[in-house]
Amino acid sequence: MTASIGIGWRHPHYKQVLEQAGSSARLPVDFLEVHSENFFGAGGAALAVLQEARQTYPLSLHGVGLGLGSAAGIDAWHLDRLAGLVDRFEPYLVSDHACFARAPGPAGGIIHAADLLPIPFNEEALDVICANVEQVQDRLKRPFLVENLSAYVGWVSSELDEPAFLAALVRRTGCRLLLDVNNIYVNALNAQRAGGAAEPLAACLDWLDRIPVEAPGEIHMAGHCLSGDIVIDDHGSRVSESVWTLYRHAVSRFGQVPALIEWDTDVPPLEVLLDEAARARSIAA
Repeated sequence: MTASIGIGWRHPHYKQVLEQAGSSARLPVDFLEVHSENFFGAGGAALAVLQEARQTYPLSLHGVGLGLGSAAGIDAWHLDRLAGLVDRFEPYLVSDHACFARAPGPAGGIIHAADLLPIPFNEEALDVICANVEQVQDRLKRPFLVENLSAYVGWVSSELDEPAFLAALVRRTGCRLLLDVNNIYVNALNAQRAGGAAEPLAACLDWLDRIPVEAPGEIHMAGHCLSGDIVIDDHGSRVSESVWTLYRHAVSRFGQVPALIEWDTDVPPLEVLLDEAARARSIAA
């Protein structure tokens, strides 16, 4: 059995995907990923579109708003809406990021940063994210996938490196990892540009080798770009050759893990995503 290969399903491709789903020309992909928060409304066209796609393709619900590393905890409304989607669509995969987003506001109450902010890799932060992930899994009644972040700043209070932190999270909660190999590479490139001595590709291979083989439940791949002095995980281009190298290594280490092509900015014709997905399938095979 080879890995399931999916693509991120974004608004420019809604119509074409649904037209092909209703014909004999089914797309050569195994699942579609959508951003969970785009479908939190109680009804309307968005949910109707998702329901129609679900008749043909398994869905992956990928969130950007839970803020799993937030000491302020998980927003009950957000978790209720996510649980409603899970109950209705019975998704193939459900995921969000190892980040924080929620914190006490200056005027009281909780504010949401509307961003994926990095967390320190220490025992205190590990306790926080473990408690939050366990709450999510208890509510959804299923294992949850947690994605490693592309981070442009770090914390001086970090005591662990990222692979050790994520391995501890998996061990304590029973969750799985959504390994974004592009994020790993972007972080390594920025570390080198900031004066790090490690060669980026070698550093990423070592990063992957330190993740327990049973931990990954999905792999993400996307494009990145250079913006001024920093490399940005912009999901706006084809997967780079270095990231494909990392994917090959991930397949050799972790086996047939579901994999996904993400493309969120400057979205190209659907055929370009399908071409990238075909390359992923060839490597996985």
